Amino acid sequence: MTEVTIMEDERSELHALAVGLAAHLRRAGTTRVAAPVPRPPPPRTSLPLADVRAELGDCKRCKLHPTRKNIVFGVGNPEAELVFIGEAPGANEDIQGEPFVGDAGQLLTRMIEAMGYRREDVYIANVLKCRPPGNRNPEPDEIEACEPFLKKQLAALKPKVLVALGKFAAQFLTGKPDAAISALRGKWHSYEGIRVMPTYHPAYLLRTPGQKRVVWEDLQLVMAELRGKVGTHAPATD
Repeated sequence: MTEVTIMEDERSELHALAVGLAAHLRRAGTTRVAAPVPRPPPPRTSLPLADVRAELGDCKRCKLHPTRKNIVFGVGNPEAELVFIGEAPGANEDIQGEPFVGDAGQLLTRMIEAMGYRREDVYIANVLKCRPPGNRNPEPDEIEACEPFLKKQLAALKPKVLVALGKFAAQFLTGKPDAAISALRGKWHSYEGIRVMPTYHPAYLLRTPGQKRVVWEDLQLVMAELRGKVGTHAPATD
């Protein structure tokens, strides 16, 4: 059998297959192949930030609500790559409903600007959303009531880095309640899969300005991490 005859036989077989397929589609009542059904979008794994605030509502989940003036949810860019987390609102924050106002807040703003950001570029929040009376430390039941909303905030924000401001926030976010801030700062940790850099609180720096150099060292590590510089991606310590 010649090569030409083989090629003709193959063309005949292909033609017969095409004719048969067309006849089948006509009997089925269509001459078009149905388009594939699009896959449904994956379910949301987090709420938008505004929905988290709406879910929090006029929160009365712990014993702080009778003494607070305002819930201090958080402020800043809802798509921020960098989030600063403090302990709890103070007196000025309770009055204004915004975290880190007053002298400590002004210093934090200057720290943020020194990093090359504006305050509105980042997000600022606290572990607790309500002021503890007399600015005492948060208590376990208050943390238990508030932490789910911090987790939902961070799930909505999806930041690359958290900066834990002060001893309590550092101990909480690193899961090391007995560690000194001096032992935690300058090292990478992790919370909810997000890298955490603990450092001193701006209020502490107002009392101890000599530690500003140390804080700047911590913030430089954060800047290097966010800019993807070689050698900055050391594993978390926990």
